[in-house]
Amino acid sequence: MSNPVITQQLRAGSHGTNIKTGEWSTGLNSCCSDISVCALGAFCPMVLSCYTADKYGENCCLGCVPGGMTAMRTHMRMTYGIQGTVCNDALMICCCGFLEVCRMAREIRIRNG
Repeated sequence: MSNPVITQQLRAGSHGTNIKTGEWSTGLNSCCSDISVCALGAFCPMVLSCYTADKYGENCCLGCVPGGMTAMRTHMRMTYGIQGTVCNDALMICCCGFLEVCRMAREIRIRNG
């Protein structure tokens, strides 16, 4: 008798996410799916960055450090199995700013409940 080998562990709150596809759960412009995060990102992006870092388990000051959100996005992508590159992470944070931080906050809420 052989025991089956478990290669992947299910996470709490993973229902409805794109874990198997290697993509973000929501699109970049899906701000209306979470109005509170969108409003915070639009009017106080630094506060949203700190909030997102804290909810991800990092020091809240990471949102204020240059390059901190890029590093967190890279780590988040690797943790959640989302495809991409470090260069893409830097470009998304630099060019899309609060929209990308809003998506990161939504991803944390979706995956961690």
